[in-house]
Parts: sequence; structure tokens; C-alpha cells
Amino acid sequence: MDVILCHQTADFDALGAAVGLTRLKPGAKLVLTGGAHPGVKDFLALYRDEFATIERRSVNLQQVRVVCVVDTQKRDRLGLAAEWLDLPHLKAVEVYDHHLNTLSDIPATYRQIEAVGATTTLIVERLQQADIALTPPEATVMALAIHVDTASLTSEQTTPRDALALAWLMKQGVMGQALREYLEPGLSRDLQKLLSEAIERLEKRQVFGYCVAWVLLKTDRFIPGLSSLTERLIDLTEADLLLVGAQYFRRNEEGKRVTVIGRSRIPRTNLGRLFAPFQGGGHPQAASVSLKDRDGEIALNELVEGAIAQIPEPLTARELMSSPVRTIRPGVTIDEAQRILLRYGHSGLCVVDEGDRLVGIISRRDIDIALHHGFAHAPVKGYMSRNLKTIVPKTPLPEIEALMVTYDVGRLPVIEGDRLVGIVTRIDVLRQSANNYQLSIINYQCPDFYSLLSPKIVALLALAVKEAEQRGWHLYLVGGAVRDILLKQQEIVASPPLPPPPP
Repeated sequence: MDVILCHQTADFDALGAAVGLTRLKPGAKLVLTGGAHPGVKDFLALYRDEFATIERRSVNLQQVRVVCVVDTQKRDRLGLAAEWLDLPHLKAVEVYDHHLNTLSDIPATYRQIEAVGATTTLIVERLQQADIALTPPEATVMALAIHVDTASLTSEQTTPRDALALAWLMKQGVMGQALREYLEPGLSRDLQKLLSEAIERLEKRQVFGYCVAWVLLKTDRFIPGLSSLTERLIDLTEADLLLVGAQYFRRNEEGKRVTVIGRSRIPRTNLGRLFAPFQGGGHPQAASVSLKDRDGEIALNELVEGAIAQIPEPLTARELMSSPVRTIRPGVTIDEAQRILLRYGHSGLCVVDEGDRLVGIISRRDIDIALHHGFAHAPVKGYMSRNLKTIVPKTPLPEIEALMVTYDVGRLPVIEGDRLVGIVTRIDVLRQSANNYQLSIINYQCPDFYSLLSPKIVALLALAVKEAEQRGWHLYLVGGAVRDILLKQQEIVASPPLPPPPP
């Protein structure tokens, strides 16, 4: 008999992947090793009989030949069922997971660990290849798994594979009403009380323009659903990085246990990597860890400091701004201002007086309004905005973005003393946001790029960088050369030396 183990306090991804594996392995049984998230528990209360589930105590260990573990690579997350991994008559142990930054201690004979948004995606792809049709409850639980673990395809670890898997599940007959009900679950009465307490006791710190928040909650027992509470809390407080700790005593254990749930919206932070040394894990933006015999405040403060240390110093206005700024005088006509915008492709112009001091901004929208009313001959001073929001060269990117969103402005002049030294536009901010997103995807899917390359290729790239820096060049490697390097299809051969750098 094959058994498929979900981790303790099973979430929808663990359940969905396990349900999918029962279809790939006829006769296999799904075992919940201990507890489930509130939404999962409610879902199973209605649909348990639709799946091949079995109680842990009902498993005949002498008949178990294959053990499959989904959505975790840690023995201690399997509870008492972890002992099954050591059965002497086992033929195979299989692990399916999507957490790349986790140190596994499960002696698997087969592993499928890939960078997708949900473990269930890996199983859905196998179901597609095997052309296995699903029942509506099966399709629904797997769709819920992908939705929840990818924040409905919006989280940074989401991949096109998750979207394709979800589309296939929709064709299988996902129940829309159940999807809506379980994607927006209400908080239990216990969690509502904890949420109120968390809001009152939340501690915050500003780091490089980001809001880092944390809170320690003390309870007399384990309360499931802390991840849902954390999601609700980060939305309510608009924190950029949030750590929620819960300290409690667990039955049949001596000493305290502390569970910490983390969520981050800061580019280039990695909570999964932060929690890994404590035997926790997860994704860069969402992770958790459970600590035994640790003081809650000390443990949480240690993790907070570690998270803060990960936050990269953001770019400032000086690094983002365009300079020098194209300006016009207040007496320039609307018609002439329009010609300047069209010629240079700008969306607005700064207006300065005879002393080159900023006195206003006129946007394309302002000019369009003036032209619509027939005032092409009028000076821009009659239509420019005078109530200006400005920044200084040291203003960090998060503060710049917040100003643009709060006041709905598309450009912020950079002022140093009384001089206009540059301008930051929406395009500058959006371009940087896109760069951060692409970088986070690269870091998530390929944590160690150089590990893919041979030492000889790494040495060659280092030499190329050095030579380029000496010449003041911006070096780019594109096209087939990148493909050949990654696939290691080309031998590194001796080549003529580069010309010496210019004097």
C-alpha cells in the first residue's frame, strides 16, 4: 500500500497535492498527520468522503510499501508518522515540494523539488500528462491550493506553470461557489480576539523607508489559522514586513513552543532563507518556523533583527532622477510648451523663474485642457500647478513611491538647496519596480547562479568583467552565448588577447 503524508496543520497546498497523488497512485491513501488549517478543516467536513483519506491509527504499517511526503521536506512536520520513514520493508520514499531553501532530512529515494508557486502545480502537471480526469471536488481542492499559495497568481513566486495548471483544473469542473467561500474565509472567534490584541500591541520600525512590524502573542494553547491572521494583519497595518509570533504550551511536551509566521513585501528579502537555520522554511515572501524551548520575545527579536539585516538600502532620488531637467519660463505659451513635449517625448515640464528657481509644473493634461478651450496663445503660468510636491536627492525610493500614490503626481522635482537638480517620474519608479520583480524571480528560481557554471567559465566571466571595467565599458552577454554557457555546450578555447586599455 502507498500512503501520502500531509504535514501537520495541513494547508490547502498539502491537501491538494496529496489528493492529486491519490489519483496518480491507484489504491494510495491520504493521511493527515495532525490537524489542519481552519479552512481546510471546514472543507474536509463536507468533502472528506470524496477523497481517499484514512486515519493515521487505521494504517497497517506492515502493508505500507511506499511513503510519499508532500509540501514539506522536514521529518518533524510529520508528527508521529515520521517514524514510518524508517520502516525496514519500505520500497521507496518520495518527496514533492516547492520550497527551494529548505534543508531536507527525509531519506528520499525520489524527489521533485521545483520552483513553482504551489506543490499542487507539480502534481497537476503529472495528471495532465497521464490524461486523468478529475471529479469537481478534486479539481476544486487543487484549485484552492494554487490560489492560496500564489495569492491568486499575484505572489512573486508564481510562475506561468501555476496559471496553466489552474486553467486545466477549471476545465475539470472547479466548483465556483466553493472557491469563493474558501478563498475568503472569516476568522474564528479566537483569531478575532488575537487580531484585536495584535493591532494594539504591534511594534513598528522604519528602515530605509519601509515599515517593519512585529508582535508576540501569548496563548494557553495552539490556535490554528495564524497564517490567516498574519495575512489580515499585514493588510490592515500596511506593513512592508511583518513577523507574528505565538507562544504557547503544547500537550505532551515540556517547555514553551514559539511559532513565528512571516510575510514580506520588500524586494530582495528572503524569509525562507532567514528561517532555514531554525529548521523553518517557506518562500522569500512567506515563511514560518516553530521553535521549542525558546523564550518568545528573545526568539522573535532575533528574527526581527535578521529580517532587518536583509533589507537592501533602497535607491535614492539622486540615483533615479534624470538630470539636467528640461525647463521653460512662465511666459512660454501653451502652444510652444506642447511642441517641446512632442519633440522630446516628455509628459510634463518644470517651470522656473529668471533665477532658475522652481515655480511650477505643467503636465500634458494641463496643456490638453488649455488647448481644448482655445488658449494656445496663453502663457503656461496660467495653467501650471503651483502646489508642488518636491523631494531631495537623499529621498529613498519607497518614500518617492508613497508620495506619487498619495498625491497622484507623475513627477517629483528634486531640489537641493533652492536649485532644481533633477526629476523623478512614474516611469523611473515603475522601471525599478519591474527590475526588483525580475530579480526576485531570478533569486527564487535560481538561488545560486554560479553553481550552474563550471569553474573555467566562471573564471572567464571574471576576466571579462575585469577587462571591461579597465576600459570603462558596460558589458552585456546576450543571445546564443548565454545559452551555450548555461548548457555547457561550448568548450572554452584560447583566444587572442584583448587590446590594451586606452591611456
